Amino acid sequence: MSPELLSILVLAVVFVIATTRSINMGALAFAAAFGVGTLVADLDADGIFAGFPGDLFVVLVGVTYLFAVARANGTTDWLVHAAVRMVRGRVALIPWVMFALTGALTAIGAVSPAAVAIVAPVALSFAARYSISPLLMGVMVVHGAQAGGFSPISIYGSIVNGIVEREKLPGSEITLFLASLVVNLVIAAIVFTVCGGPKLWRQGSVDAPEPGDQPEAGGTGTATGPGDRPQPGGTGPAPDTGTTLTRPAPTATDLATARLTPARTATLVSLVALVVAVLVFDLDAGLTAITLAVVLSTVWPDDGKRAVGEIAWPTVLLICGVLTYVGVLDEMGTITWAGEGVGGIGVPLLAAILLCYIGAIVSAFASSVGIMGALIPLAVPFLAQGEIGAIGMVAALAVSATVVDVSPFSTNGALVLAAAPDVDRERFFRQLMVYGGIVVAVVPAVVWLAMVVPGWG
Repeated sequence: MSPELLSILVLAVVFVIATTRSINMGALAFAAAFGVGTLVADLDADGIFAGFPGDLFVVLVGVTYLFAVARANGTTDWLVHAAVRMVRGRVALIPWVMFALTGALTAIGAVSPAAVAIVAPVALSFAARYSISPLLMGVMVVHGAQAGGFSPISIYGSIVNGIVEREKLPGSEITLFLASLVVNLVIAAIVFTVCGGPKLWRQGSVDAPEPGDQPEAGGTGTATGPGDRPQPGGTGPAPDTGTTLTRPAPTATDLATARLTPARTATLVSLVALVVAVLVFDLDAGLTAITLAVVLSTVWPDDGKRAVGEIAWPTVLLICGVLTYVGVLDEMGTITWAGEGVGGIGVPLLAAILLCYIGAIVSAFASSVGIMGALIPLAVPFLAQGEIGAIGMVAALAVSATVVDVSPFSTNGALVLAAAPDVDRERFFRQLMVYGGIVVAVVPAVVWLAMVVPGWG
């Protein structure tokens, strides 16, 4: 067996073990880099560490640190309530509010599972109370997270753009962002239509607590609108019109969440400053984010202390481990060997769609960022031939590897499944699995047709 084939088989084993044994893929990749680099590639420690992505390490730590501060001081909760108030609680708009909210969170730097973990419990609680399909609400949350997931300052966007830059490929940060945004927006619109979205317009409204409201022990508030009368058992509104919905008065916790405190104001300003610094002044996203997080932590040390423990260390380990192993593959010539093999198929468009399907299928069961970190470098020699546009191919690979995160075997899908109250979980699991299968079967072909065939880049 050739060293190149052996190193790829080891990578496949890493994915299998990480999926079946719940071991962090990055830790496995570091071990694989040590074993393959030392025993097969005859590399010393310096050669193995040459592939360590120091720039991405700072981006991952800095951005997730800043977002963790926002979560610790309640800024993210405030954003949820502000979004509900913005649409005056109109039931039919709530799924789109959750879509937009998770998209905004990932676009400004939240790790996708973190954004889903924050929004999904709120979204699925709305779904249970107001008879919205849990599949519809869960899918809107996940696709919202992926819609914003490739902004220039996001985790996914920073990772992919960093890989593209290091591999010296043509790149377009805006094209990558818009490709994911449009694909997930179209999918969300289709799901909203098919899963009962139009029927929601006949339901009434639910109000988020205003900061000036006063809680009353055991009291109730009211909101009027067509279809607002709760069904027996409180599971959702009845289809009557002109009735009154009786709802609990806002609790002290609700009111505290809805209040804009100095810490939350400063955090919102910091998030805007991060966007301006990166997009306008071209500053490094990681260094800027970690500086803003340190400033906030200095002023509010209790929030900063909690935030350090909430930095996405598993994601940091995963990305750094996988890319370090990819660096070993590059050092020993495996990437060139594999790329020449893909190019040797003789039909570039066929090779491109195969790579998209490989990314989608593996990502449905394993880490999206892990598979992107492995596939894009493997496609470099293939793209260097110039017959396939690099910008379109990278965008197609990125979308194919992330849009399938609705699968219940992925982190985001599992979070949605766990967050759904008062549902038949076995039935909901099957729904997510079937939906995930449809996405895996259809989306790679669609993005290949839309992004690769026209020859972008």
